[in-house]
Amino acid sequence: MTTFAQQNNTVDPQTAQQIRALAMKYDEAFNRNDAAAVAALYTEDGVHAFKQISHGRPAIEKSYGIDFQAWHPSNRVITVDRLKVVGNEVRSIGRWTDTANPAGGAPSNHGGIFTWIIVREGNTWQIRRSTFSQSE
Repeated sequence: MTTFAQQNNTVDPQTAQQIRALAMKYDEAFNRNDAAAVAALYTEDGVHAFKQISHGRPAIEKSYGIDFQAWHPSNRVITVDRLKVVGNEVRSIGRWTDTANPAGGAPSNHGGIFTWIIVREGNTWQIRRSTFSQSE
């Protein structure tokens, strides 16, 4: 079993790198407007909260799909600022930015804070719970 916590609840460098790779996969899928690929990064019973709460991978995929159709986002960048081990989970807190490109509208930049609760399933890290708040 991989040890990902030291005594002070910090994440070891290898785990931190894996979680930052998860954030990059998220950005790539998001920027392709690929709701199925984004949802696949969540656990089967995952929860996503942004404007509404979606429970379970199918609902998460539907929620992202609706958003992608409405505002065709691009340039999503997730910046992981802090990682903390809590029990068998890793909590990730950071910032996000993107550009909304609504049909018939002018592009606009947005951003805010995100939190993820991430768990290890098999050989991969998956998002169990995400919240995104918009500040711009």
